Amino acid sequence: MRDPLSILTDAFTTFLFGAVETTRLPVRTSTGQAQAVYLPTAAPGLGDSGVIIGREVYSGKGYIYDPFQLYGQQLPAPHWLVLGESGNGKSALEKTYVLRQLRFRDRQVVVLDAQGEDGSGEWNLIAQQLGITPIRLDAMAALDHGIRLNPLDPAITTTGQLALLRTIIEVAMGHGLDERSGFALKVAHAYVNETIVERQPVLVDIVEQLRHPEPESAEAMNVALDDVRAWGLDVALVLDRLVDGDLRGMFDGPTSIGIDLDAPLIVFDLSHIDRNSIAMPILMAIVGVWLEHTWIRPDRKKRIFLVEEAWHIINSPFVAQLFQRLLKFGRRLGLSFVAVVHHLSDVVDGAAAREASAILKMASTRTIYAQKADEARATGRVLGLPRWAVEIIPTLTPGIAVWDVNGNVQVVKHLVTEAERPLVFTDRAMTENSEASDAADARLEAGLPPHMQAAEWEAEQRAALLERQRQLNESSESTVA
Repeated sequence: MRDPLSILTDAFTTFLFGAVETTRLPVRTSTGQAQAVYLPTAAPGLGDSGVIIGREVYSGKGYIYDPFQLYGQQLPAPHWLVLGESGNGKSALEKTYVLRQLRFRDRQVVVLDAQGEDGSGEWNLIAQQLGITPIRLDAMAALDHGIRLNPLDPAITTTGQLALLRTIIEVAMGHGLDERSGFALKVAHAYVNETIVERQPVLVDIVEQLRHPEPESAEAMNVALDDVRAWGLDVALVLDRLVDGDLRGMFDGPTSIGIDLDAPLIVFDLSHIDRNSIAMPILMAIVGVWLEHTWIRPDRKKRIFLVEEAWHIINSPFVAQLFQRLLKFGRRLGLSFVAVVHHLSDVVDGAAAREASAILKMASTRTIYAQKADEARATGRVLGLPRWAVEIIPTLTPGIAVWDVNGNVQVVKHLVTEAERPLVFTDRAMTENSEASDAADARLEAGLPPHMQAAEWEAEQRAALLERQRQLNESSESTVA
C-alpha cells in the first residue's frame, strides 16, 4: 500500500503539470504472429432462437438456424440450397433438421424422397418413428389400388390444371407446345371441365376429347375439325402414356382418399421410380402443383418442402417455371423450400440455366459440403463465396460444411445426437453385421474418425482450419506487398 506522502506528492504534481501518460514505441509484426497477441474472436451468430445445427468450428460456439425466425431481418427469402458430394453428411443434416423443426407445434414438412434402399425410401425409418405411413408412388402398386394423384383434381384451379397439363406434355416431349397444340389442349380441357360434373375429371377424358374434338371448338376459330384433331394428336399420344403406358396407374384416376395433409410430416416415397427416367420430373411437377393447391394454406403454419435429387426440378425449364412460381407464392404463406443437389453444375449448366439461376437467387441460405477443387471454384463463382471459403471446401471432412446465410459465411460442424443416429443412417446395408461396425459408422456419419475421441478430433479440425486461414492471410499479405 502506498504511503500518504507519496499520494500527496503525486496529487500536487498532477495539479501543477497535469497527468503524465506513458508512451510506447510501436511494434511492427505480421498478422500471422499478431494473432497470438490478441484474444480469439468469432463471427456473430444468427441469434439464439430456432433449430440447433451444431457448432461454429473456429470459435466452438453453438450454431442456430431457422429461416422463419430470420426471414425479413437477416434473410430476404426462407429458401435453402444444400450442396455436396455423397457421403459427406447432407442426408444427416436434412433429417436432423426436420426432426428438430417438428418439435415446434406450428411446423409441417413435406419430403420428396427420391432415394432409397431395402425396397423403401431412406426417410422410411423417420416416418415409422413418427407413426406416419409414407405415400409411395409406384406405377405397379398404383395398378393394384395404390396411391393416385389426379392432375385434374378439383382442388387445383382450372388455370393450375392447364399449366400442369402443359408442363407434363412439354417435359415428355422435350420442347414447348406450339400454338396449335396448345389450342387443342385448351379447348379439350375446357370442354371436359364444363361437361363432367358428377365425378372428378381424369386424364382419359382429356385424351378422348383430343382424339374426338367437338365441332364447336373448330367453329370458334373458323378452322376445319380435322385440323383441330391433327393439332392435338401429339398431345393425346403423350398423355396416353400416363393413361395406358409405362406410367399408368399413378395419375389416371381420382386422387386417393386418405392422404393426411394435416400430418406434421408427409413423405412422398419416389424410390421406386427410375430417377433417370422422364417419369421423375413429371412426377415432381404433379406433386408440387398438387401440394400448392391442397397443402399450402393461409393458416399461419410454417411449412418446409424438402426435395431430394432436386436437379430433376431445377434442370427442366418447364418444371422449374412451376416451382419458381410456387416459391414466390409460398413465401407469402410461410413456405421454406429446401433443394438438395450433389453438384451445382447439375443445374447451372443444364437446359434450364436461366430458371435455375432464378431459383438459386431465391435461396438465401446455402450449405456446401466437401467438393473437388474445380467444383468448389465453380460453386464459389456462382454463389459469390469469399476466397477463403472456396479454398476450404475441398478440405472439409464429413459433417463439416460452409454455411452462407445471406452473406454471413461460417464453417459449421453438424452434431447428431445419440437418439437421432439410428434414424439418419443411409447405408444400413453396409453396417448391419455387428454392433461395433454400427458404432463405427455412426461416428463416421457424425464426421468423427473411428480412432479418435470427440474432443481430440474437434481440436484437430479447429487447428487445421485455423492453420489454413493463417496461410491464406499470409498469401494475401504477400500479394499486397
